[in-house]
Amino acid sequence: MAQHRSKEKHMAKLAFLGLGVMGGPMAGHLQKASHEVTVYNRTAAKAADWVETYGGASAATPREAAQGADFVMACVGNDDDLRSVCLGDDGAFAGMGAGSVFVDHTTVSAAVTRELYEAADHKQISFVDAPISGGQAGAENAQLSIMCGGDQGAFDRALPVMEVYSKICRRIGDSGAGQMTKMCNQIAIAGVVQGLSEALHFAEKAGLDGRAVVEVISQGAAGSWQMANRYETMLDDKFDHGFAVDWMRKDLGICLSTGDEIAASLPLTALVDQFYKDVQKLGGGRWDTSSLIQRLRKME
Repeated sequence: MAQHRSKEKHMAKLAFLGLGVMGGPMAGHLQKASHEVTVYNRTAAKAADWVETYGGASAATPREAAQGADFVMACVGNDDDLRSVCLGDDGAFAGMGAGSVFVDHTTVSAAVTRELYEAADHKQISFVDAPISGGQAGAENAQLSIMCGGDQGAFDRALPVMEVYSKICRRIGDSGAGQMTKMCNQIAIAGVVQGLSEALHFAEKAGLDGRAVVEVISQGAAGSWQMANRYETMLDDKFDHGFAVDWMRKDLGICLSTGDEIAASLPLTALVDQFYKDVQKLGGGRWDTSSLIQRLRKME
């Protein structure tokens, strides 16, 4: 009997809102883990394709997807997208019952997170901000890093669900702390990618074999995740890893505006944001973030 209860505890009725390059695989892992998953996507055809691939069900609105769900997960585009799937007559909050948990995997501002935390609280719904890092490969391979904010009890309940697609999932603090941590993540990445781009560009200009250079320097203090996972495609002018420059500029904009609010000095982040603006001018808005090297190659 105890074994039966344990199994019931781990199987949940879930909704997943947003089936992009991150959300689609994440929702798929939940369905494969035998949860009962209903998906919603703004483009209905994408939801239909997901159901054909993974099973589960789709709904026409966030409210319908969220009806009766224990947990509602979201991975959409920006602040306005998140508000649109949460609020209003067709929003998820309208379909969620008291005691359910909304988990937001979108990278958004801490301000909208706290706004929606309060709106959810009025309906006796818990809201956990849980932005993710690890890119498309991390989503597909269930190896995401998840940084969370919100009430401890809500996090504890949602953790077994999030563990299905994560390699690490931690609560950092109260509502908004997850988003603040994601800002730290993006700030750190921006500087590292620019440094790596300059190193590889320098190697090219010096007539060195870029692969041989990286083989040596990656084993010392210069080594990084970006170097290990992006140097080959950067050398080959291939920038299709999924997380686009347009999205990075959205994230860095959040970092910079929040930095102003809390009096944090972010000079390198501001500079790299402008470099990404140059990449957009080159037509690289949909290139991945390692395309900073193209600015050095093409804007000399």
